[in-house]
Amino acid sequence: MADGRPAILLVDDDPDFLDLVQEVLEGRGYRVIRASSPADALAAVAREIPDLIVTDLMMTSLDSGFALARQLKADPRLAAVPVVVATAVAKKLGISFLPGNAGDLEAMKADAYFEKPLDPDAFLRKVSELISRREDAKRRGI
Repeated sequence: MADGRPAILLVDDDPDFLDLVQEVLEGRGYRVIRASSPADALAAVAREIPDLIVTDLMMTSLDSGFALARQLKADPRLAAVPVVVATAVAKKLGISFLPGNAGDLEAMKADAYFEKPLDPDAFLRKVSELISRREDAKRRGI
């Protein structure tokens, strides 16, 4: 929260998706950091630890979003940062990764999962919930 606003890192290779979600998030008072690849995302978190990360699944490879989430959660500095997966993999390839329960999310190293196109209201509710939970944990020193 460099300027008092929660920072959200958006990771997606689709500039239209980045533009749209950035507009939605900034409209709710969040500060957005953009990355167009997992490598760009890792460089961004080296500069600043965001309050939340939203990542696509299919970028440089089919599972690059999962690989990124695993790397982020394995880093002690980033392990508590919520990760939201937003993907069109089911629509594009007919492969569904829709989690059936919290254990599936944990296996994905994700805190939430959304199919694209996003339902803006549901997405914003989850973002707000995850950021509030993170801020509460920070205040308690967790």
